[in-house]
Amino acid sequence: MAETKPVERPLSPHLQIYRPQLTSITSILTRITGNALIVAALLIVWWLLAASTSDAYFAMADAVVTSWFGDLVLSLSVWAVWYHYLAGLRHLYFDAGKGMDIPTAEKLGWGCIIGSVVLTVITLLLV
Repeated sequence: MAETKPVERPLSPHLQIYRPQLTSITSILTRITGNALIVAALLIVWWLLAASTSDAYFAMADAVVTSWFGDLVLSLSVWAVWYHYLAGLRHLYFDAGKGMDIPTAEKLGWGCIIGSVVLTVITLLLV
């Protein structure tokens, strides 16, 4: 048999020439926020378990949760909840077979991003 010569070509899409699109970024962001919410939930569960364990352990957990790091994690979690919720509504709209053209999909993507930021600011101001 004749030997085949392997073709030396870049993987598709080539990362040096590929321009990320808003629809792909919002899809990736939805997955990231979903996983980040798991981390925030674990932080809150740890805080609640510490409250049921002992006063000293709760004081340590409460110091972490109420520190600047805890405030940052919980504030970003509020944004992640809103973003993930709006992206889920967008996905349901797509499942209905609507909004599949590129201009509408991009408008819905910007709606998820801007809407989640606005809803997060409102939530943080009210709470």
